[in-house]
Amino acid sequence: MSADGFNKVAFIGIGNMGWPMAARLVEAGFHLSVYDVTPDRAKTFSSDVGGVAAETLEHAVAGANAVITMLPTSKHVVEALESVRSSLSVGALVIDMTSGMPSITKDAASSLRADGICMIDAPVSGGVSKAKTGELAIMTGGAPEDLARARPLLQAMGTAITEVGSIGAGQAMKALNNLVSAGGFLIGIEALLIGQKFGLDAGKMVDVINASTGVNNSTQKKFRQFVLSRAFDSNFGLDLMVKDIGIALEVANEGGVVTPFSALCRELWSGAAKTLGHGRDHTEIARFCEALTDMRLGEDSIQ
Repeated sequence: MSADGFNKVAFIGIGNMGWPMAARLVEAGFHLSVYDVTPDRAKTFSSDVGGVAAETLEHAVAGANAVITMLPTSKHVVEALESVRSSLSVGALVIDMTSGMPSITKDAASSLRADGICMIDAPVSGGVSKAKTGELAIMTGGAPEDLARARPLLQAMGTAITEVGSIGAGQAMKALNNLVSAGGFLIGIEALLIGQKFGLDAGKMVDVINASTGVNNSTQKKFRQFVLSRAFDSNFGLDLMVKDIGIALEVANEGGVVTPFSALCRELWSGAAKTLGHGRDHTEIARFCEALTDMRLGEDSIQ
């Protein structure tokens, strides 16, 4: 067994985020077994990056004392864990890095604990660019001893690792972070549309906002890069943003918190997803806002 206590780490879900995160673990020297439902993706990862490609989930987790899941939803996580439950080693640590539903994660952790398997949640923020450099923000929920055990793995993928509470707390925090991000993006786009209609240059507006009190992550890292450029390729899906906003609202409902602005935010993001269709980048909600006003943002737009 290695000094960090992990003789084998199974990584489940080699998607846009999972790939660079798993790559950081390989670079850090962990013995990694990777699996993805997309045919040959694990083999490609193994060939290009390293680690061992597993043909089945069972092969991936067999003998692993740490299992990392990075999947679309909590439903996918539960299905994956239940399908390999008999293959999980007693004492194994499951690290769910999915942006999932806290209530489902709590139930899953309780069920696994009955079999001597520990679980924490550790969703991430920072996007593909931060995943590639190992500079993700990671928010964790779980028992202190389990979080301490997971830290060597998390430190290979992130630089800001914050323990926020018991199991499910990390996912609640991630959803709330994305709710704030979604609100900031939406109000910023509306401000650009108002300003452009008035006669202001959209690019100059972004510069002024970034030097003023309206600055946020979207104005700094998304508006010029993905909206005004018309690239719309941030590598974070519109469907995923809608999912995360929904999780935040579910947490609010469970706590009996009245959230009128957040509810409107979800309605607009959901409307954009339905209008634009499946598989769109989340920055394309700007197209939805443009359609509502019959305008087009961008430095090449015709006034």
